[in-house]
Amino acid sequence: MTIAHTWPGWVATGLLWFLALEFMMGAVTKFWPGPTFFGPAYSIKFADWGWPAWFRFVVGAIEGVCALLLVIPYHQARFLGATVLILVLTGAVVTHIINHHGPKESVAAPVHLVVLSIVALATWPTHWMDVVQPGHWS
Repeated sequence: MTIAHTWPGWVATGLLWFLALEFMMGAVTKFWPGPTFFGPAYSIKFADWGWPAWFRFVVGAIEGVCALLLVIPYHQARFLGATVLILVLTGAVVTHIINHHGPKESVAAPVHLVVLSIVALATWPTHWMDVVQPGHWS
């Protein structure tokens, strides 16, 4: 019996799909031109946070690609997706701290940062080159 057929494997896969859906939704809302169910348009939010409005497209694209990497059933892909999202989330946490946001606006980024750090540790490759060498994802 493989780990995918056990309870912990099922939970881990469900968590990864949940995270991927969250980040895919975040990616879509970064490209959305107007207000979202998260509040004002991200073009306005990014400008208010001190970033250029176009930077939301960069963040959204990174989130979308990493969301896809999280659901690819190879540790190297999941590790790469989690690691890049850790970098993005570190920027989000720092942005929220610098802008003195309250708990309502600044809880999600640190929580996701911790969760994705756990994912990255759980999918840590045995050798660093395994992440970047083609043909090792099989």
